[in-house]
Amino acid sequence: MITRRRIMKFAGAATLAPALATRSFGQNWPNRFVRLVVPFPAGGGTDVVARIIANRLSEIWGQQMVIENKGGAGSNIGADAVARAEPDGHTLLIGSLPMAVNRFLYPSLSYDPIIDFAPVSLMCLYPNLMVVPNSSPAKSVVEFIAHAKANRGKISFASAGTGTSTHLSGVLFKRLTGIEMTHVPYRGAGPALNDVIPGRVDVMFNTIGGMLQQVRAGQLRGLAVTTAQRFPTAMEFPTVAEAGVPGFEDSSWYALFAPVKTPPEIVRKLHADTVAVLAEPATKAALERVGVVVVGSTSQELAKHLKAETELWGPVIRAAGIKVDE
Repeated sequence: MITRRRIMKFAGAATLAPALATRSFGQNWPNRFVRLVVPFPAGGGTDVVARIIANRLSEIWGQQMVIENKGGAGSNIGADAVARAEPDGHTLLIGSLPMAVNRFLYPSLSYDPIIDFAPVSLMCLYPNLMVVPNSSPAKSVVEFIAHAKANRGKISFASAGTGTSTHLSGVLFKRLTGIEMTHVPYRGAGPALNDVIPGRVDVMFNTIGGMLQQVRAGQLRGLAVTTAQRFPTAMEFPTVAEAGVPGFEDSSWYALFAPVKTPPEIVRKLHADTVAVLAEPATKAALERVGVVVVGSTSQELAKHLKAETELWGPVIRAAGIKVDE
């Protein structure tokens, strides 16, 4: 399995443009509102990140960036809509992990995540946080593994749904530790947490932004983050790797894509303006408050990242036999 440690280095090494793009290219773009398709329902993490970035770009362009929530089929409906859209830079996609894993989860896709999109920028990374109920005997990752081995066949883990990052983190954890855990999928993270908190399910890997408040309020016990490094605004949690599972590394992400035939000068301007916005202290602070690390990569780095994610998760999903019924 390939290492992904280099991915987190983007957060410190990526080129974040110091100023907004000049008008030397893409001068006539945008000449009307820009649709940013969020392939999930309103109110989720993707939606929140999209709105923070879209609000600032709207101010810069003098044209509204309109969020269009187009959820369904694990993000496939929204992604397909953008892949088929007119490639004039006025319809864009905020993509995430499904861009890398859906080809392995679904019997067929109506689009190709690599061929049908022009990568713009890897905007943010974020970890999942491994949590257990306060009633759990496990006070650390090592203690949880020992507890699971002592109770083989009795341990369950919750997720926000089959094929989500919350599911795949658990699958990767099982694979690297050799423990048994029964997957319990829910329709979203909220219902899952409602069963984790009282101890009806033994463990969950969920986005840190969605759980940090509950953990710090004492409703849950946080054990570790899934990324290669500790999370900047939650340094009290070790990584899963340093807490007892060498080689474990799992980052979720948000990235910006355009239809593949979008003119290169528009993609360049879109990239320059996006990474400039991400570099602004106010935008960066707003994004960090919702639990993400700002990256702002080049288009080429995003293409490499998507390829690396595809190569990582393909073998994991196949080995686990994970499928999503359409």
